[in-house]
Amino acid sequence: MSSLGVVMMVHTDLHRAAQLARHWSEGGCPVVLHVDQKVPNKRFDKFKRELEDLPDIRFCKRRHCEWGKWSLVAASQDASELMLETFPSVQHVYLASGACLPLRPVRELVEYLEKRPKTDFIESATIRDVPWTVGGLDMERFTLRFPFSWKTQRRLFDRYVRLQRRLKFRRKIPDGITPHMGSQWWCLTRQTLSAILEGPEREKYDAYFKRVWIPDESYYQTLARCFSVNIESRSLTLSKFDLMGKPHIFYDDHLPLLKRSDCFVARKVWVNADKLYDKFLSKERIEECRSEPDPAKIDRIFSQAVMRRKVGRPGLVNQCRFPREGSEHGLSAAPYTVLEGFSDLFVDFEDWLEKSTTACIHGHIFDKERAQFAGRGKVFAGCLSDDPVLRDYAPTDFLRNLIWNTRGEKQVFQFGPRDTQDTSWFMAKDVNASIIVVTGAWAVPLFHSNRSFSEIREIAAEQQRIESDHVDILRSYYAKARVQIYTLAEFVQSPTEPMQRVIDEIGPRTMRRITEAPRMVDLTGFGKFLQNLKNQGMHPYLVGDFPIEGIERPGPKRPRKPYLVN
Repeated sequence: MSSLGVVMMVHTDLHRAAQLARHWSEGGCPVVLHVDQKVPNKRFDKFKRELEDLPDIRFCKRRHCEWGKWSLVAASQDASELMLETFPSVQHVYLASGACLPLRPVRELVEYLEKRPKTDFIESATIRDVPWTVGGLDMERFTLRFPFSWKTQRRLFDRYVRLQRRLKFRRKIPDGITPHMGSQWWCLTRQTLSAILEGPEREKYDAYFKRVWIPDESYYQTLARCFSVNIESRSLTLSKFDLMGKPHIFYDDHLPLLKRSDCFVARKVWVNADKLYDKFLSKERIEECRSEPDPAKIDRIFSQAVMRRKVGRPGLVNQCRFPREGSEHGLSAAPYTVLEGFSDLFVDFEDWLEKSTTACIHGHIFDKERAQFAGRGKVFAGCLSDDPVLRDYAPTDFLRNLIWNTRGEKQVFQFGPRDTQDTSWFMAKDVNASIIVVTGAWAVPLFHSNRSFSEIREIAAEQQRIESDHVDILRSYYAKARVQIYTLAEFVQSPTEPMQRVIDEIGPRTMRRITEAPRMVDLTGFGKFLQNLKNQGMHPYLVGDFPIEGIERPGPKRPRKPYLVN
């Protein structure tokens, strides 16, 4: 007779539970099963008949079990009492569920426990030492009453908790115990388990824990500290939890991970994971390892999975986890550059920039007429449409998708006051954005237009107001983008240095410095145009100090004509 007994809590998927009970029994371990009273009698009777050929299988009294309630602890008590009474050779009792899959041969677990005859394996830590609690109840789960179900009577549950807080109600914790918490899947010695179940104060402890929230995570964990000679605060069952406190489910594609963990048992395994059940329950399976179980080997992978579900991938928003403002894990997926005013100042600027860099050069992708993709196609990467109605339904998501769909290739686009402005804050707060602005460049197309001056004045005032608001956003405390701002006057005075910065920011095709900027539009008479705007009462201050006669370009000065003085 084996020194290890298994208590199994069965709720659903009886065919898998029967397969697992048979595996434990054929491995030499007596098994006591508790089958939830919610299982119909017909199915329960069939389940018993499937296991009646096994001599070391027992069934304990059935209870109606509910998550977070005392019934789960009471069911494990009934099964454990039957185990200790029926099988005197059992020295360790292992609590498992109908979804707990043995990962190593049963004999390896038996030998492991026989070498540690006085050691209890149960995760047990005080509230202040664990970050596991989810739902806002830490110490309060031990000091408040919980007569209502959290799952089926949530509204009553929350109201009653608020009422107790308002009344400052506190239950007294019994003398002699300090509340501990941990995984409900434990492996206890006969001595410790007997002391818990047969102790003179069991009635007092049971009465107290009946009113505790989720007592199956604290009853044995607390009392084991009172009676155990030697506790290893860890579970021999591999179980991982997500950020909401729900257990990860293991599927067939987790096979390499489960093998790598070297753990004895895994919970919770999907009922249809045939590959896992066939692999780990195979009768032909030989001993594979005798190393210490080490779930830390796969902790990093599950931690990454939890973080990915919590914060997502930078620049990717799934429809299942649309983030709240400020909770995103990176606004965009990759660096990109925004140029403002350059296409107004230079002839064929996009063509010149495309020849000078390896980046993908767009036009004004937020133009009100259409999104000006590179090559001016109607559809771009990821089936992004140039339709402004579709784009402006969610413009920040449009930009986010553009960057995500083109990862690995630097994206550059033009922006200005004539464009849709809904992405200003998004770009300003995005650490991946590099924004280079020539303020007042919007005045150059107006200078070359054939509009009436009164109309030009009205448009200029509106565009300056829009650009002023945009520049204020770029200069705000919350902006995280790399921002460079030039006035039109200082840019035209010396364009080569700013253009070199543009090339360096985007990523040059060669490492040589540029020798000349692209061809600038004709600005003859532009200074008088600005003065006329001022005369009409519209002061274009964002242009900078642009002289009426125009800005002299650097170059050799003509020698002055000599003259004689008599």
